[in-house]
Amino acid sequence: MSVILQKKIPYDPTDLRALPGIQPTQMQDWLYQDDAFAAQMNRRAALLSERRDDVLALDPQAEEAAQELLALLLATAYPDATDHVVRPDGVRVEIDTARPMDTLCLLVQEDFCILQKHGNEHVLTGAVLCFPASWRLSEKFMRPLVDIHIPVDSYDDNIARRVQRLFDGIKPDRPLWRFNALWYEDPELYQPRSASTPREKPEEGTTSYLRSERQTLLRLPHTGAVVFSIHTYVLAANSLSEMENPA
Repeated sequence: MSVILQKKIPYDPTDLRALPGIQPTQMQDWLYQDDAFAAQMNRRAALLSERRDDVLALDPQAEEAAQELLALLLATAYPDATDHVVRPDGVRVEIDTARPMDTLCLLVQEDFCILQKHGNEHVLTGAVLCFPASWRLSEKFMRPLVDIHIPVDSYDDNIARRVQRLFDGIKPDRPLWRFNALWYEDPELYQPRSASTPREKPEEGTTSYLRSERQTLLRLPHTGAVVFSIHTYVLAANSLSEMENPA
């Protein structure tokens, strides 16, 4: 498997904020394309073909939200789409509205999680997750927010309440974003890991690669579902000092 790395990143990944670390953003900044677009998209297509049951899940109650998400993404990233789109790398993708999550997977670099309110909590009812950072979709599917974040040590009861209030307050067309910084020795994008065997967390600067996820939260106006998107960057750790002006 070839190594897929970005050469730059649109923020300083070492300038972390305390959890939940949320900032406002705009719809035009919801989705990103970067210098690893073609390589990441090829990897996504291979994972969808070879490991579909591991990277995609959709509960029937989330079907309408998935359709709405696909329509919004097309309007945002491919406004001239008809029955197909041609990606920036020249690849033609057929728009299959009967399989919205599959189509989403092949259109942009972002992974997507759909969360819907059940009682007092938001539950993960759908996702396409090609690039998990040490978690398994099968273990989190149909689980509420608190369970999704186990075993994140810093995600305590106070943070859980704040995050649930945050989800309740998200407005359509007013997305929010945050990022993380994860140090890895292996640059592989597809890194599922069971919660029962948590990964040892190395210190900053002790590994060969920095993995950073640009995460956004967006409410779909019709179904009211919250979409959590993840754009994954993997950079050589020794390249960070060379980025005087990340862009």
